[in-house]
Amino acid sequence: MKQFLILFLLICQMSIAQSLAPISKAPFVVDRFIGLDNYKNTYFIKDHVLNKQGPDGNFLFNDLQLGRITSVDIINPLKVVVFFQDTNTVVLLDNKLNEIERINFNNLPQFFNVSTATNAGNNSLWLFNVDTQQLELYNYGSKLQTVVSQPFPGKLISQASNFNYCFTLMEKNLRAFNIYGSILNEAPSEGYERIIQQNENLIALKENSLYYIPDFAKRNEAISHETVKLSFPEITIKDLQLTNDFLYIYDGENLHTFKLTLPTQE
Repeated sequence: MKQFLILFLLICQMSIAQSLAPISKAPFVVDRFIGLDNYKNTYFIKDHVLNKQGPDGNFLFNDLQLGRITSVDIINPLKVVVFFQDTNTVVLLDNKLNEIERINFNNLPQFFNVSTATNAGNNSLWLFNVDTQQLELYNYGSKLQTVVSQPFPGKLISQASNFNYCFTLMEKNLRAFNIYGSILNEAPSEGYERIIQQNENLIALKENSLYYIPDFAKRNEAISHETVKLSFPEITIKDLQLTNDFLYIYDGENLHTFKLTLPTQE
């Protein structure tokens, strides 16, 4: 019986270690990999130009006057959010990367500096206001600001979001918020360097290792939030994206695709 228990525990540990199953590896040389949308289109930046390539066709967007592209949010391929921190500006693009709308936060009556801007749905953006050190929702349709958080001490290292939740990684704390301004969870940052999200779950990057944090946005102490270190081949992680249980890792020369298959949380 004891031997059976040891064998069972070893099998469980192996299933956790094999949580990333390799799917493909393809040559890919760009400046920055953004990700794939739900229609299998690939987005990347090369020579300061945003590219979209795939079943929808090949499209480009660039505006060198706005400076370097800080981030691109493709959670809604019909309204891509491109953020330029140098000029404090967001540009919204359609599925052919044509400009829909431009938001220059310098020109708003309630001027404020922004360090992150991602899609929150319903004509809104998740913003981190550098002047107040607060997470905000900004509705660019009604031009209304809603403060979501109390001021945070320290520097914002990484932000990940979807239409329901926003996750902020600060120097000391990792937090999850919903669109109503409620803080759902808070934990030490553990030295993480970047976070990416899928629904309520996170993957955190630290020293070229990846950690899966399940159900971080669920405020329920009965749910296990045990962090799992993901096992994968030795790859230098330059960029990464998680979507539909597929993890994409760009190493600067190749794009690696993995299937995320974690044990069921009881």
